[in-house]
Amino acid sequence: MHEVFGDSSRNGEWAAVRLQVDGDRIVEADAPGLARDVAGLTLFEAATVGGETLAVDALANALGPVFRAAPAPGRVAVAMSGGVDSAVTLLRSLPNAVGVTLRLWLDPSGPDSERACCSPESVIAARETCHRLGVPHVTLDLREEFRHAVVTPFVHGYARGETPNPCIRCNGSFRFAELLAFASRAGADRLATGHYARIVARDGRLLLARGADPAKDQSYMLAALDPRHLEQVSFPLGEQSKETTRAEAERAGLAAARKPESQEACFLAGDDYRTFLGRHGLRPSEGAIVDEDGSELGRHDGFWRFTPGQRRGLGLAATEPLYVLGTQPAANSVVVGPRESLARTRVSARGRLYAMADRVEAKLRYRSPAVPAHVDPAPDGFRLELAEPAYGVAPGQAAVLYDDEAVVGHGLITAAN
Repeated sequence: MHEVFGDSSRNGEWAAVRLQVDGDRIVEADAPGLARDVAGLTLFEAATVGGETLAVDALANALGPVFRAAPAPGRVAVAMSGGVDSAVTLLRSLPNAVGVTLRLWLDPSGPDSERACCSPESVIAARETCHRLGVPHVTLDLREEFRHAVVTPFVHGYARGETPNPCIRCNGSFRFAELLAFASRAGADRLATGHYARIVARDGRLLLARGADPAKDQSYMLAALDPRHLEQVSFPLGEQSKETTRAEAERAGLAAARKPESQEACFLAGDDYRTFLGRHGLRPSEGAIVDEDGSELGRHDGFWRFTPGQRRGLGLAATEPLYVLGTQPAANSVVVGPRESLARTRVSARGRLYAMADRVEAKLRYRSPAVPAHVDPAPDGFRLELAEPAYGVAPGQAAVLYDDEAVVGHGLITAAN
């Protein structure tokens, strides 16, 4: 038997819960403000109990670190963000479901934390959706783990002159590792998420694939997910559009039906990434903006504020449009040139090929179209020969390889020429 404690505060008010737990059952409880006494309940049953918001939040904080449940055939762990996609995924997973929300670190100085998928408000919205449908909900407080695994590498990447994509590191690596570990503890044999992606069989193995709706496809962000885990994962929304999802939520009377999209790079809390980096270790430092021959054209206040392909914000008077070609961190300089100098036809990436393929479509930035390419395996990843030039290729960004609809490789770009 051991004691667990959880508390929560908001607007000057505070609530606390203290539980005595034996195995997966609560034997004693000091938990004012809940809708019912949780003593005698299993941890799974206690996760369905509502009541005053702060009291339920305190209960969730107590349950999260110790939550476990006996295996149950057909049980589905559902990743809940508080938005419409996860709400409909929960509907599709009833009746044997358990909801889980990851509370992740947000910059407290950001201007708009409420829209983030991991904000306290989103956690409460996810819990309310679960409880309304009679489903247990568990919150995992992973703020420090997330900061170490995702935020710190993001800052360090910019310091090295890279252009990292934290959403890929979060979604395809950190987030799924934590969610799959939770599913195991919760006695679930499957994890369902609201991502717009699919899973396809190829040569006797499962591979991630593009979502049916090109406008919402999230396979690029999930490309780091190890295909070995796909037997345990499902994407119930992968075959439909966002409009269909919202309509389904409306018919079910879910409050999330009209909730706006959550912002990308949620830990920025609505801020510009340059402002964020300036608060977290990358200080303004004046340096030179130079052309391809090294001649100085102007000045800047920090190389990390610039990324390949950028045109605006250079502050240069020139007879032709100039673009950032790259940065030189050691010299604190930014190299600029005409658009044709941005063209890249060879790309090296550190990562993995999930399946053998000779010709692929290579997507080199989230919002850039895929480019036909020939792929060659390399000791630590792969090399690409592009059939047509790509522009704005940046070290640190992800190269995701598609064979038809299937993701057959993923890596982080290390060089391009």
